[in-house]
Amino acid sequence: MSSRLNPYISFAGDAKQAMEFYKEVFGGDLAVHTYGGFGSEAPPGYSDKIMHGMLETPRGFTLMGADNPPGTEHKPGNNIAVSLSGDDQDELRGYWNELSAGGTVSVPLEKQMWGDVFGMCTDKFGITWMVNVSEQQG
Repeated sequence: MSSRLNPYISFAGDAKQAMEFYKEVFGGDLAVHTYGGFGSEAPPGYSDKIMHGMLETPRGFTLMGADNPPGTEHKPGNNIAVSLSGDDQDELRGYWNELSAGGTVSVPLEKQMWGDVFGMCTDKFGITWMVNVSEQQG
């Protein structure tokens, strides 16, 4: 899988409805994963909320989204991040190192409960970046 760059939108509890709407608009395949679907106990009120959703369209568009995690404020205008994802660990770690330099790391780039390496940072210009390194299939 080559690396990809796409928008990642945060929602205030209606991510499932929003992602289904975008599927109606653009077509394609929608995959959603809830906070309760990972085998560990979900935060109160979050078991059916979307932890990660991804729409891949026939035209090659990719849109990702999720409900805001517990304890984070949803504020329209700051609810979009840029996602970098793929399975080229060296390439993606290189991007991470450059994007996080001089910025703020909110989630260190490390192995997560879903099996991938993931990190989130805000660069020195105030842009939020999410980097996800998938386990290579093989």
